[in-house]
Order: sequence, then structure tokens, then C-alpha cells
Amino acid sequence: MLITENCIIQSLKPNHVEDIYSLYCNDEVRAFLGGVPEKTYIYSSFDSMLQAPFPNSYFYITLKNNNEFIGLVSIDEYHEKTTYELSYQFLPQYWGKGYAFEVLLAIIHYGFYSLNLSKIVAETQTANIASCRVLEKLGMQKVKVLERFGHEQAVFQLLKTIEKE
Repeated sequence: MLITENCIIQSLKPNHVEDIYSLYCNDEVRAFLGGVPEKTYIYSSFDSMLQAPFPNSYFYITLKNNNEFIGLVSIDEYHEKTTYELSYQFLPQYWGKGYAFEVLLAIIHYGFYSLNLSKIVAETQTANIASCRVLEKLGMQKVKVLERFGHEQAVFQLLKTIEKE
């Protein structure tokens, strides 16, 4: 478990299924993620997250002050299987409040220093301006634009830097 100023970040557990289902069924959340998937796909994806081999990591995010579920964040194998990708979905009522930046910063640190990754990538539709801004604010650099899932995608990356003592 990781704790930030406003959020609790914990590993995904079987009892989180209904919250994750509601996240995947939200039209606004899924607007840049291919739309709302079929019910069977959602439950199958959830099971895959629970059974994913290390170092793939899936995190259930709640607010510290009231334990409300606000989103899902992951670090998992990227498409080409040589790098790990930072992915995230937050419920719309929590957008624009700084929670995504706060949580993603903690997850990046976890990826670099607990999972010992040397590079983390993120991919989002170029049309998802808010997501692109969050990634840039995190210090990620846009390294590629490509077509995937029928839309133009921006690929960002962040390299681990060695901290000076």
C-alpha cells in the first residue's frame, strides 16, 4: 500500500470487482479507451489483472479522507513486451483535482525504485488533451505518434534518472 497526500493506493483485490466494473461502464472514462466494453470482457479483464504475473501491477485508488473509490492505475507489459506502461482511469467527478498527477507520481516512483524499471511508457489518444497534459506534467516526453485502435496515439516515456546523494 502507498499513501499520498490525498489518496490510498492499494493492490487490486477480488472484492474491488464492482467498482472496477462501474469504472469500465462509464462512458466519459471510456471515451478515449475504445468505449464501454462488453460485460464479459470487463470481468475477464478484471480476472486477468488479478492473475497477472509480477511485475505487472494493478492499483485500486481511494481517497484518504473518506475511502471513496476514484480510479484504477497500472504498470503492465506494453504492446511490444519489452517495456512497461503506465495506464490509468479515474472517475470523471475526480478529474481536474490533481489526484491523477499525485497518484501517478507515486506509481512512477514505485515502478522505478520497487520494480527497478529503467523506463516507463504511457500511450494515450492525441485527442485526449487532459491526459497528454498530465503525462507532460509528470516529466514524460512524447517520443512517437502512431495509429492504434483506429485513432492517433501519442507514446510518452520517462527514463529513470540516478538520484544524487
